[in-house]
Amino acid sequence: MDAPLATPCNIQICEVTCDSFRIMWDMPPEDTARATHFFIDLSRKENRDPNRFKHRDVPTKLVAKAVPLPMAVRGHWFLSPRTEYCVAVQTAVRQSDGDYLVSEWSPVVEFCTGDYAMEHLQQLLDKASGPAGRLLRFSVFYRNQHPQYFDYVRRECGGLMRPALKDTSGSHGSPINGKLQGVFFSCNTEFDTGLPPKDSPYGPLRFHIPAGVLLNPNTCLYFADFYCMYTAYHYVVLVLAPVGTEGDDFCRTRLPRLDLASNPFLTYTAPQRQGEEPVYCHASDVILEVLFTEPVHVDQGSVEQISGHHQLMSLTTANAKKDPSCKVCNISVGR
Repeated sequence: MDAPLATPCNIQICEVTCDSFRIMWDMPPEDTARATHFFIDLSRKENRDPNRFKHRDVPTKLVAKAVPLPMAVRGHWFLSPRTEYCVAVQTAVRQSDGDYLVSEWSPVVEFCTGDYAMEHLQQLLDKASGPAGRLLRFSVFYRNQHPQYFDYVRRECGGLMRPALKDTSGSHGSPINGKLQGVFFSCNTEFDTGLPPKDSPYGPLRFHIPAGVLLNPNTCLYFADFYCMYTAYHYVVLVLAPVGTEGDDFCRTRLPRLDLASNPFLTYTAPQRQGEEPVYCHASDVILEVLFTEPVHVDQGSVEQISGHHQLMSLTTANAKKDPSCKVCNISVGR
């Protein structure tokens, strides 16, 4: 009768990305020589079942031929970005009758996958470029809020609209979610008037600021996300970070940088002749959400009542979840 296999111990997870990781553990040399397969039970932390599955009863999520450790585990079909997982392993020896001699399950180890890498964001950018549509001119960035917000800014913040932490809306793997601070602005205009829309779900007061204050040659432009919320229209998230600032430093190694003069979403064209003004354009067929990473003073613009209706807050994108079934704005990170 074959000797039992020792329980794997000292489980270690390394080289974690948004869709892969490497795993290794300790086992006696004699087990290393005998093992023909590894069984890996991988589950999301919130869905963890305390009853470990036996190989004979229910197939484990991963069955792999024994390889030198650490072993790479990769696959977009079962790994998601920024997600906490539980993992446990068994070692096994396949016997002549096709059955397996297996060890006990190892202790459970928890880990969290990472953000989208630059290559994944480039895939999102490429997907967003097609639906972006033609470029339309605009002259102001704007931000809608409730009167209480602007009262607080003037009373408690010396007139400064201070950056706030980006929420979790959009793609789960976007590197800016919950990590980058900024002040959100819009710039989309209505096709027939060339002006900002009359309605807004964010509040009845609108702060306008000349486009050149935020978008100019001293500002870097980055692509951060492309998503939808179970609707026909799509959102593109851009970051404007003044050169050399903390926000610029954060984005430089994490987000694709866009050419200010030539990109599908938001452009600045310098004056060609003396006396001319710069030209600012936005994509016509996606909704742009522009995160400016520095404080903005209300005296740099003006606050006015919108002429349309204040819409329901349920129409906002605050902490909105991306539609995982949309073929337009989703990518397969494991390919």
